[in-house]
Amino acid sequence: MSATGPRIPYVPADIAEPAEVVAAIRARRGGELLALDRMLLHSPPLAAGWNTFLGAVRNGLQVDRRLRELSMCTVAVLNGAEYEYAQHAPLYIAAGAGTRQAQALRDPDAARADAALFDARERAALGLVIEMTRHVAVADATFAELRQHLSEREAVELIGVTAAYNMVSRFLVATGIHPD
Repeated sequence: MSATGPRIPYVPADIAEPAEVVAAIRARRGGELLALDRMLLHSPPLAAGWNTFLGAVRNGLQVDRRLRELSMCTVAVLNGAEYEYAQHAPLYIAAGAGTRQAQALRDPDAARADAALFDARERAALGLVIEMTRHVAVADATFAELRQHLSEREAVELIGVTAAYNMVSRFLVATGIHPD
């Protein structure tokens, strides 16, 4: 793993072409291109698909935003994607989590067992995220616990968020994208 910087140079921050792809990414990001975007833009088709897919995952789901961000932060920690954690921990807090909860996710197994900081629904979600990220397969008992708290749609969406952010973290780690 690269600790010194990206393994492939970022495209310039002022990139203008392909105009449609760059404009769509800037629109979703509020005008900015993140380091991740500047890496993805080496492949415009990949960047365009990523933007559409992750835009839907970030903004189009019914599952609680706090659970989505809990998943994203936990995946980031488990996969060693510090950039992802740095991006999503503040969003997790903005979604209603406390700073102690965000810090507790640095040890997902301890967080999963912490009934003082995390309610039963959050602990069930942590179980799913941990098992999906570490082993891909999820134990029947873990899934049954999750289903006590989430509807079918919410469960499918949380699984999708977890899968998507495993993809994100693996891209970040492989390309050497780190927080500035």
